Amino acid sequence: MRRRGTGGRVIPLRAAEIREAIVETAQRLQRIGLLSLTAGNLSVRVEGELMAITPTGMPYELIGPEDVVITDLAGNVVDGHRRPSSELPFHSAVLRARPDIGAVVHTHSLYATTLAVLGRTIPAIHYVIASLDLTTVPLVPYSTYGSLELADGITAAIGAGGKAALLANHGALALGTDLAGAATAAELLEFLASVYHHALAVGEPVVLPDEEIAVVGERHRDYGQPGERRPSDARDGGAAPR
Repeated sequence: MRRRGTGGRVIPLRAAEIREAIVETAQRLQRIGLLSLTAGNLSVRVEGELMAITPTGMPYELIGPEDVVITDLAGNVVDGHRRPSSELPFHSAVLRARPDIGAVVHTHSLYATTLAVLGRTIPAIHYVIASLDLTTVPLVPYSTYGSLELADGITAAIGAGGKAALLANHGALALGTDLAGAATAAELLEFLASVYHHALAVGEPVVLPDEEIAVVGERHRDYGQPGERRPSDARDGGAAPR
């Protein structure tokens, strides 16, 4: 069963579930301090060439499922009565460039943004970086928010892989195969940024070699209890396996 959008396009009913999940996830990320006010945005691939994205300029506590906008991957609004996020260009660019990615979470979280303002990447100072399919979290050069230049910089940084990046003088980006995975990646990125920030305050952090991160990545594939549902990103296991 499908319904027609405002532009005559047919919208999968799955979009209703995704809209609800986006609101729930955004408000949870706000409660734990990764989102605030109207800063940041979330998007989810709906089906084929469609995506759902948070509206622009609305406080998260006021957003309802009906406020989430459906667009195509070219950035055209297909369904919804709100204007989509001003960062629509890079959300659609990421989903076009990365068919393996199903969701994008952009935050201005404190420690990740602090490192981005300092112009730093995040090296492998903790093995949890393997959960992000990276050995170093890259830094995307600064471009004005909402611009095609920013979208191009992001796809250049993560087009070949990885689930996180810092945006210079701006914030952070996290990706996942689904929304739960992207939200987990945003939490892991902030954990790494916090540890790195605190470590730099007292000394020079020890960086793990790429070979060790590869070993940890393989171990994370089996992490957790057999048969239990986890986020679709198989290596998303939290700040550190126990």
